[in-house]
Amino acid sequence: MQVYFTDPANPWQRGTNENTNGLIRQYFPKGTDFSLVSPDEIRYVQDLLNDRPRQFLDFLTPQRGIL
Repeated sequence: MQVYFTDPANPWQRGTNENTNGLIRQYFPKGTDFSLVSPDEIRYVQDLLNDRPRQFLDFLTPQRGIL
């Protein structure tokens, strides 16, 4: 597997990651104690985000965009 590491202090190199973090923070604010979050709650948010269309996937969802 090829792995890409961004340069420190260059958030523009982490666009998709930073955007996804922002989406996750809508459901789990910063400082959330994940030991108190059920696996079902995490799975629910995971499914919501994976069913969300993305422009860089030509408006397909991550679940359907990558073959």
